[in-house]
Amino acid sequence: MTLREQPVADPSVPRLELREWAERYGVVAGITGRGPDRRAGFSLGLWSEENVGQVMTRWRAFRTAFRPAFATVILGHQMHGTEVLWHRQTSDGWLIVDGVDGHATGSHGVLLAITVADCIPIYLVVPQKRVVALLHAGWRGTAGGILERGVELLKGEASAAASDIVMHCGIGICGSCYEVGSEVLAQLGAGPEAGSGRVDLRDRLARRAERLGLSEVTCSPWCSAHDREQFFSHRASGGRDGRMVAYVGIPAAGGSRSA
Repeated sequence: MTLREQPVADPSVPRLELREWAERYGVVAGITGRGPDRRAGFSLGLWSEENVGQVMTRWRAFRTAFRPAFATVILGHQMHGTEVLWHRQTSDGWLIVDGVDGHATGSHGVLLAITVADCIPIYLVVPQKRVVALLHAGWRGTAGGILERGVELLKGEASAAASDIVMHCGIGICGSCYEVGSEVLAQLGAGPEAGSGRVDLRDRLARRAERLGLSEVTCSPWCSAHDREQFFSHRASGGRDGRMVAYVGIPAAGGSRSA
């Protein structure tokens, strides 16, 4: 099922959000966009060659846009791996962790974040338990089972069944734009055939989620590569593009559900 992220009217931080999740679950979930400046854009790539001061200015704008609903922002130095952490921190500030590609929390006022520029952000929510998770899934994470790791973490920490979990595969590269070689196809379980092929990571992740027993699975129709007017794409830019930030969290009591 398709679920489209909608633009947020905020000139300081270009972004799109899942309005349906805000209305149904009280969850803030979305992703930043390129913005009107086509030359630099609103890139939030911390580990890039761009001027650090410019990037941090954008991060400060990002953090300001989500106050006071979120006092804590959590981000990982991603490794295209399958490590997923459960977070209980609720202090006012940043938490940056190394070697982590997924985050989960039941704490209100904690905004989970990952950087993407083609890889798929996987948003998970357990509505009855008020618990969320956010996973960074490129082909390596998908093949390695980051979705399965995230689901197991939610089941254990939130005492949830798989059928309690709702999932959305967010904005990333589509199957028409993502061509990979035979070694990647083999890692994804597509068989040992030679040559290259096109891979729809969102479709593969959605099918995995259904096999795991998740109750509801949706996918974004946006493509980071052929919708480059709005998004960054590592593949379409030949590795020169910036980074977007996908985010999810449950606002603190008294905080606005939509920044």
